[in-house]
Amino acid sequence: MTVHIGPYIFDRVRYDHDADVLYFSQGDPARAVDFEETPGGHAVSFDEKGDLVGLTLVDIGKLLAEAEGELLLELPAKASAADLKLALA
Repeated sequence: MTVHIGPYIFDRVRYDHDADVLYFSQGDPARAVDFEETPGGHAVSFDEKGDLVGLTLVDIGKLLAEAEGELLLELPAKASAADLKLALA
């Protein structure tokens, strides 16, 4: 199964029914070397290049029960300092 969330395509999906946690990864989740929490209390993981490799959604059953057609996720974005400096020029 593949799941599309925004610009990301996750090819590995696993649901832990007991914990009500949904795990997504792009490729091997063991590539993750950096982890962050989203504003909504979920977790994202990044590889050594800073690319998103995983997304963990907690209390997903509850969130979907409360959602009205869609679930809004705020995923952190990383930008290089060089790219941001170009914007100042």
